Amino acid sequence: MNILITGGTGFIGEELRTMLLKQGHNLVIVSRSPKKYEDEAAKNQRFIGWDDDLATEMNEIDGVINLAGENLFGQRWTDEVKTRIMDSRVRSTQQLVDAMREADQKPDVFISASASGIYGNRGDDILDEEEAHGSDFLADVCEAWEAESQKAAGFGVRVVNPRIGIVLEKGGGALGKMVPPFQFLVGGPVGSGEQYMSWIHRTDLCKALTFPLVNEEFTGAYNVCSPNPVTMNEFAETLGNVMNRPSIFRVPKFALDIVLGEAAKPVTDSIRMQPKKLQVADFEFHFEYLEEALADIV
Repeated sequence: MNILITGGTGFIGEELRTMLLKQGHNLVIVSRSPKKYEDEAAKNQRFIGWDDDLATEMNEIDGVINLAGENLFGQRWTDEVKTRIMDSRVRSTQQLVDAMREADQKPDVFISASASGIYGNRGDDILDEEEAHGSDFLADVCEAWEAESQKAAGFGVRVVNPRIGIVLEKGGGALGKMVPPFQFLVGGPVGSGEQYMSWIHRTDLCKALTFPLVNEEFTGAYNVCSPNPVTMNEFAETLGNVMNRPSIFRVPKFALDIVLGEAAKPVTDSIRMQPKKLQVADFEFHFEYLEEALADIV
């Protein structure tokens, strides 16, 4: 297949590209700095810019995977940052939809990312894809993001929205922030510890992102997380056990709120997702349980 990817040079995108290339697909990567990746260009992998003629590119594309978006972690969500978080997702998606609309030959499928934050802070509620959305900033971002992508369905493109949980892998995401304190024997849970974390190993995430490419009945939103979410207390204890380190130094929520404000919500909110659609479709997880996932990573 010929696949166009945005966000293909990021934390998720790099692994996704490797997986798709091994499967024999041809890739077109849309990047804000395509010249930076000229050394990685090959017969089955090209890098283009957002200013290039995307509509012409779409004529040869079977599937589009959209992962573009400003990083949520590591900075306070000022009004300016919130605008970047929203616009980097919605406007890039709009540009892709416009290109598909203009193309003479349209892609078969548009896999456009969303996130678990669409459900909001829900305590112990078990959340499948039919559950109501939240009402905070992250939920609003996800709703706008999905709504923009769904416009492609109006001209015959099958649209899929993977709602991605907390992604686990070396050197990035939430785990990249949590591992160093454990290495220095000062690790522990973040916030109350009772909040649920809907996690996913990056390898399983990339498998789930490619799943709709070949499963034509797959459409709409689907949760991308392990079928076994854990509380933050369980997560920290398991991480400590895998690293042979104690998990005793809690970071209180008020301290995170002081430092990060709303930007602490991705790790302090409780979201207990279930990947119901993937399970019904007999998707096979390589890492169903947290201990085996962390053992593979750390």
